[in-house]
Amino acid sequence: MSSKHDTKAAGLQPNTPVQFIPGVGPQRATLFQKLGLQFARDLLFYFPREYEDMSQLRKVEQFEENVPLSVCGNVEEVDLHHTGTGRTVLGVLVQQEGRYVRALWFNQPYMRDRFSQGQRVVLSGKAKLNSGHWEMAHPRVETLTADQMVPAGQILPLYSLTEGISQGQMRRIIQSVLDSCLEQIDEVFPDTFLQRHNLLALRSALPQVHSPATRELLEQARYRLIYQELLVLQLAVGLRRQMLAGDFQAPQMQVTARIDARIRRLLPFDLTDSQNQAVQEIAGDLNRTTPMNRLLQGDVGSGKTVVAVYAMLAAVAHGRQAVLMTPTEILARQHYATLQHLLEKSQVRIGLLTGTLHQSARQTLQQNMASGGVDLVVGTQALLHAGIEFAQLGLVVVDEQHKFGVEQRAELRSAARAPHYLVMTATPIPRTISMTVFGDLDVTTLRGSPPGRQEVHTYLGFEHQRGKWWDFFRRKLREGRQGYVITPRVEDKGSVRGKSVEEALEELANGELEAFRLDLVHGRMSGEEKAAALNAFHCGQTQVLVATSVVEVGIDVPNATLMTIENGNYFGLSQLHQLRGRVSRGNHPGYVCVFADSTTHESPERLTAFSETTDGFELSEIDFRLRGPGDLFSTKQHGLPPLRIADLVRDTETLEVARRDARQLLEKDTQLNDPMYSKLRRMVLTRYGDSLQFSDVG
Repeated sequence: MSSKHDTKAAGLQPNTPVQFIPGVGPQRATLFQKLGLQFARDLLFYFPREYEDMSQLRKVEQFEENVPLSVCGNVEEVDLHHTGTGRTVLGVLVQQEGRYVRALWFNQPYMRDRFSQGQRVVLSGKAKLNSGHWEMAHPRVETLTADQMVPAGQILPLYSLTEGISQGQMRRIIQSVLDSCLEQIDEVFPDTFLQRHNLLALRSALPQVHSPATRELLEQARYRLIYQELLVLQLAVGLRRQMLAGDFQAPQMQVTARIDARIRRLLPFDLTDSQNQAVQEIAGDLNRTTPMNRLLQGDVGSGKTVVAVYAMLAAVAHGRQAVLMTPTEILARQHYATLQHLLEKSQVRIGLLTGTLHQSARQTLQQNMASGGVDLVVGTQALLHAGIEFAQLGLVVVDEQHKFGVEQRAELRSAARAPHYLVMTATPIPRTISMTVFGDLDVTTLRGSPPGRQEVHTYLGFEHQRGKWWDFFRRKLREGRQGYVITPRVEDKGSVRGKSVEEALEELANGELEAFRLDLVHGRMSGEEKAAALNAFHCGQTQVLVATSVVEVGIDVPNATLMTIENGNYFGLSQLHQLRGRVSRGNHPGYVCVFADSTTHESPERLTAFSETTDGFELSEIDFRLRGPGDLFSTKQHGLPPLRIADLVRDTETLEVARRDARQLLEKDTQLNDPMYSKLRRMVLTRYGDSLQFSDVG
């Protein structure tokens, strides 16, 4: 039976539980586990979030304005001041050899507990002169013991921590693991690969990323580890593509000239050049027995639905069934209504399957699906439920693909017995995301809008302009138009300020819009309630719909040309653009005014970009740069492990290199079966095999 003493005597191993690492112990181990650190090797790959360059350590008399620097001194005064508006300002006066600098934190009262009089600290940030006194706003803080030397000239790693673990403790513990375990960590790249790509060896890179000797070595080490992480991801995506291509057989459905002509006769307008190109690419996929695995992306109003209808009718022309799956019932009903209108003169049989469908109607529809008595089925995730069978399913179309995860994709494919697979999104996908989260898909992009699409005028509104905006809003309503008022939340709780949707409705009905017919819709209403509210709005019985973002997709009311968005800073740029897509869907131009939460000091860059740009692709890249991939396309949603050191915003060029190298490797060795790449292959399968569902490759 082993013991803590035995483990220590034998020395640390990469798989040693974290509690047995010197300086940790059982109690502190629970804190490390909060950070996802369970074994010694986890600490080796727990990379710093940033670095503090102590070569920038200055004396106060050497300060320069707006230049990154660090200063060491003693805390002389701590003052937490409450303003009359509910805000706080924390001032910490630090003295260094008779000179002073004041550190300031706004609206972070909890920082008060980090400081005590006489405490020795290092502040890092940019300093500014204010009335002859130096100030640093929101600097980084390093707390030193009384006898601790300032590590002048060193580059100190800064780790993401949890309460109860300090930077100093984390550095010491990681260093002890490096000293004990580094030589036991396997290199995944052959020597020839390292030389050809000019990469540091892993055992050289890990010490330099945790305790850099120089800035140059740090950059080399970071590049090696970032490149490795992105290459492993690209290899995983490549292996998944090959698995989908090789393991499944789909029905071959050639789109002949006759079928093409029959489909186009059903459409009420000619396709644009961009739509024709998309149709050509999809037809090429349908003519192969390898299942189509294509992403159709396009801006709001670019005509994706018509392209999807073309693809579904091509399947029906070959006696196959087609499915259109959506993330919400609202969108499913909208697509169902669109298909009924487009195909009213055809013999195509259409069904609608949602979670609110009555039991008897559901049973009848499922019987028709299983017997071939229905050609096209529109539905929500109810299509994934057990017992759903199709007679001859040839094509699956998924709308708003980014709202579904990788596992749901695979479940649909499995349930569908290898149909062709087309997914659509009106949220244009940044290039780096398309190479990672959607890297197993071929991408078709629709550019431009069909003829007749009206312009949308977008304004960034300020409080003093509200009266003027509502005057304009009311005038347009009197001219016969309809409008939306969007709020970010349903209830009066949580971190989002401002009025709830019901409060907004009540205030408008008794104020600015009291002369008009108002209704509301939000995600917590039942399917029947939402359908009734939307139908009344569509028919013109309601003039203004007060809603949450539940209307961002699936609402098509041509007469609705007005939109007011409250607290716009709580929405992402892509979501704002989707909301804007609800107006100007008919013969009249649209008008959108977005107001920010006036109580926040958030940078107006996003809302300014929204008001100045109507190109969804450009907005998607801006949103990606400002907010990162997590908010746009959550890796959790898609089942992918988070990246440890790479950053898809910052490391685009490295991702391109990794993608090229991964393709070259898989072209030469489709399963990475070469013994010289066995460790790399094992890493790929271990990290991504389950989430991308190719653990059985090879």
